[in-house]
Amino acid sequence: MFTHMFNEVRYEFVRTIAEGGMGTVSEALQHGSGAFQKTVAIKLIREEYSAIPEFRDNFIGEARLVADLIHTNIVQIYHLGEMSNTYFMVMEYVNGGNLERFLEIHQALNIPVPEEIAAFIASRICRGLAYAHTKRDKNGQPLGIVHRDINPKNILINNEGDVKITDFGIAKARDLMYSHEGEVIVGKDGYLSPEQARKEVTDPRADIFACGIVLAELLLSQNVFLGETPEQTHENILHKPLPDFEALRPGLNPNLAKILAKALERNREDRYQTAFEFLTAIEMHLYCDGYGPTNEKLATYCSDLLKKSESIAGTY
Repeated sequence: MFTHMFNEVRYEFVRTIAEGGMGTVSEALQHGSGAFQKTVAIKLIREEYSAIPEFRDNFIGEARLVADLIHTNIVQIYHLGEMSNTYFMVMEYVNGGNLERFLEIHQALNIPVPEEIAAFIASRICRGLAYAHTKRDKNGQPLGIVHRDINPKNILINNEGDVKITDFGIAKARDLMYSHEGEVIVGKDGYLSPEQARKEVTDPRADIFACGIVLAELLLSQNVFLGETPEQTHENILHKPLPDFEALRPGLNPNLAKILAKALERNREDRYQTAFEFLTAIEMHLYCDGYGPTNEKLATYCSDLLKKSESIAGTY
């Protein structure tokens, strides 16, 4: 076997992109030989959390898991490292913004997300999920990946119109991540599947429900399950009747409303059974008459949206 010790790469921090109680995500420059330079993102967990074995093992598990998820609709992880008693991940830098900010701009401008743009974004989420859900290890065994945290903050859109899933930090995968299912509710309250809200064991259909919530929010400019408290939100996810989507958005294509309703079936046996099935339904709707939305059209739409929002504080 050929082995070689390469020189250590050097990272230069540029700015903090996001900061939370457990760590930060920063933009950085990766420097190499011959004036090589590449923009990356670095996810760094705080030293006190690195010292907690379960949290540290989950962080390492996320890096190991996503390292082999090589897909245009998933944020790539390049390297896992340790520095000053804390762990960090070097990740693909996505030059753009997340879906949460995308929605905020539409609300500030008081304009709806175009129907075909909303459906296209959801189709790209499904495309990334379909790949992750069916991923196998080097021995051909299914990894059993369930993201469990699909929500607007974890969906990125770059300037080229690529939609990318990120943050597999609470994903479930065989032999890589702790799940704690049956003990605690895992995931963001407003985007849980009914089975997550009941603390049941999940499968990929949980991510399909969450993607349905995201699609509904893109189309209706609201989270249809969100309550005033986490407990009320959980109750809404479990029992609140689905709204009349066509009444909330006059002119909504009835076929897309049916697709959305199927994704949000409480009984997972009645839901789309795979992300690929959900993806196929959306794409058949989008392209049944021929030419439909593309990455380039999404990129152009986002660029035009930015121009309209120049008077709003902050940027997409």
